[in-house]
Order: sequence, then C-alpha cells, then structure tokens
Amino acid sequence: QVQLVESGGGLVQAGGSLRLSCAASGKIFSINAMGWYRQAPGKQRESVATITSSTNYADSVKGRFTISRDNAKNTVYLQMNSLKPEDTAVYYCNAVIMVDPMSGRSNYWGQGTQVTVSS
Repeated sequence: QVQLVESGGGLVQAGGSLRLSCAASGKIFSINAMGWYRQAPGKQRESVATITSSTNYADSVKGRFTISRDNAKNTVYLQMNSLKPEDTAVYYCNAVIMVDPMSGRSNYWGQGTQVTVSS
C-alpha cells in the first residue's frame, strides 16, 4: 500500500511564505510525476505545479511558487512565497507511482493540508 503524507500547511499573512512537503511511502518501484493541486471552497480542484524531469506551474503561481523533489526520499516540496489571500485552499499532493515492474502506473493522493492566507 502506498501512502502520501503532507505537512507544512497553516495560517500566514499576505506576503508571507510557507513550505509544503509530501513524502511517499510503502511499496514503491518507481515514481513518475509528482505534483501539487489545490481546491478552494466552492471551486474545482486545480493543478498548481507538477514535476517530472521538468516543472510546470499554473499561471497564477508562476514566479511565486517553486516545486522540487528529492528522489532519494520520495518527497516533493512546494515553496510558496508572496502568498495572496486567493491562494487559500486545501493543497493536495499527487504522485504517479508504479508499485512493481509488472504493474501499470497509478495515481495516488495525499489527505490534503489547509493553507490559509489572511489579508
């Protein structure tokens, strides 16, 4: 069984910074993509940033957020700077994982961590 465990959310004032972490554990053969998504109240879940051999960002966070990963630790990070009230949401970690060489890749999600930015 694969688990994704997130940490680092919280309450911060506008202009502040937070760093999210997500560690994957369990039966893992390889991890392809990792990423962060968010869902604000009343809105659909949206992609924030993804990382494979390259990175991709939502236009709304470019220049403020940085995604990175430590392959040795099966961990992905999201450094969030210059936070805005509109960044308030539950942030979810995602990973595309192959649990053994004979299986296909599957999508896994973390439980979510709340990020609240006050104005």
